[in-house]
Amino acid sequence: MPSLGADMEAGTLVKWLVHSGDTVRKGDIVAVVATEKADVDVEVFAGGKIETLHVAEGQKVPVGALLATIRGEGEPAVAAPTAPVPAPPSGPRAIASPAARRRAAELGVDLSRVSGTGPDGSITLSDIEAAASGGRPSPAPAPDRSAAMRRAIAAAMTRSHREIPHYYLGTEIDLGAALRWLAAENAKRPVTERILPAALMLKAVALAAREIPEMNGFWQDGSFRPSASVHPGVAISLRDGGLVAPAIHDADRQSLEELMKQLRDLVGRARAGTLRSSEVSDPTITVTNLGDLGVETVYGVIFPPQVALVGFGRVAERPRVRDTAILPVSTVFATLAADHRASDGHRGGLFLASIDRLLQKPETL
Repeated sequence: MPSLGADMEAGTLVKWLVHSGDTVRKGDIVAVVATEKADVDVEVFAGGKIETLHVAEGQKVPVGALLATIRGEGEPAVAAPTAPVPAPPSGPRAIASPAARRRAAELGVDLSRVSGTGPDGSITLSDIEAAASGGRPSPAPAPDRSAAMRRAIAAAMTRSHREIPHYYLGTEIDLGAALRWLAAENAKRPVTERILPAALMLKAVALAAREIPEMNGFWQDGSFRPSASVHPGVAISLRDGGLVAPAIHDADRQSLEELMKQLRDLVGRARAGTLRSSEVSDPTITVTNLGDLGVETVYGVIFPPQVALVGFGRVAERPRVRDTAILPVSTVFATLAADHRASDGHRGGLFLASIDRLLQKPETL
């Protein structure tokens, strides 16, 4: 059972997508695991043949517990440490939101027989209610998934405040050059391929994290471990309430066009409940943007074991003095919450300055 966040202690094996004897390749999705925040597609990180499935569907197990044994090519068969579980039924997997999966289980609705009306055909809570209606008595109300998620988030944030000596820095960034370049660039593109300012900010953070490595990595076993890759976690609000922050891998190496496509895809899948385990388990720094809600300044709390979080507020025209004249200038307030065990204010200041400098030359991002 993978650890899918600092606040996760256990997960429920919702569905196996493989059978004993199946051959899998690295990156294949083999199971769906439910956490208090979301249902997550679990990938394998090595290829081979599924020797034994050790956990039954519906079983809750702690992080680190054995889910399956995979025998690599050419490796001898080994005795199973526990009794195998029955193979899952074959057939395509229905995509459903976490709330919909739980409601379907309560109502006895077969997900494979429900047509989804959500993004990419995903099954929503209303689809389940519609499929279950038919003169049967009204079932008990669904468990409050939002409340469970709030408890999980609160536990993680309590741990963060208790263990991490935060320090906070902030700066105001002139986005005039970036927005002018973006307007000209988007004029060449169809509406569906236009780049949002959020992609520019994400790329600037990723490049700055590569430049100032103390912001990109993990505090583990009493020391800071910088990450060789930059996988910024993007804070995404969910339709059923709550928040997740899955990673966009190697954001520093991607073009703005690629980054924008991944950002759209990630938001859609996060809200449809189809995130991958690798996206949830390995963010190296978190970026949260609350500008669309009108927030001026974000004061974030670090997600352990990460050591930094960057927040962006609302992009707006504000009166600023330029060459003795008061002019309207498009700016955004950027903040940094950082772990004083891994860095200090000087390095944090350089990090924010790097983000500012990069956004002044958007054509280089």
